[in-house]
Amino acid sequence: MKAVERAKRIKMIIMDVDGTLTDGILYVLPDGEEVKGYNVKDGTGILLAHLAGIKTAIITGKVSKALDKRAEKLGIGEVYQGFVDKKSILYKILKKHSLKAEEVAFIGDDIGDLEIMKSVGFAGAVADAHPEIKRISHFISNFEGGKGAVREFIEFILKAQNKWESLMKEVKNLKNNMENKNENKS
Repeated sequence: MKAVERAKRIKMIIMDVDGTLTDGILYVLPDGEEVKGYNVKDGTGILLAHLAGIKTAIITGKVSKALDKRAEKLGIGEVYQGFVDKKSILYKILKKHSLKAEEVAFIGDDIGDLEIMKSVGFAGAVADAHPEIKRISHFISNFEGGKGAVREFIEFILKAQNKWESLMKEVKNLKNNMENKNENKS
């Protein structure tokens, strides 16, 4: 089945974090806290998915307080941290949302994502993903992890579902409304 056909069925997008939503680099501060950066383009993509009625979730093997804050800001209601067995969390999510595996997309980068990616309907890889991840993916981004790969994955899904054009009109209207409000305050 072609990638576009798979993407048409997606109702939820699940993402890995390190190496996918981030570039995989961890900065360790003197107190031991780890810091990582997130790309605003990926954040905008996640917000666009929500506007289109697509749910989002995160499953990651690491634990980070900063991720909780980032996910909250983006409206990602389901964040599972510290889970190496991502496939078992997938089944929990499927049951909770009454979804079928073919209605879920997952984007990842490394071998820890392999089993969940084999289990979903639409699997995506970042450009710098492990070769085994690329081999089983239905979609391979032109961008590396943390550099807009998630955004490109989401845009592909939205375009396959013919939601992109109406979303762009909605975004333009929101922008115009905000500009008008700001002008009226002056």
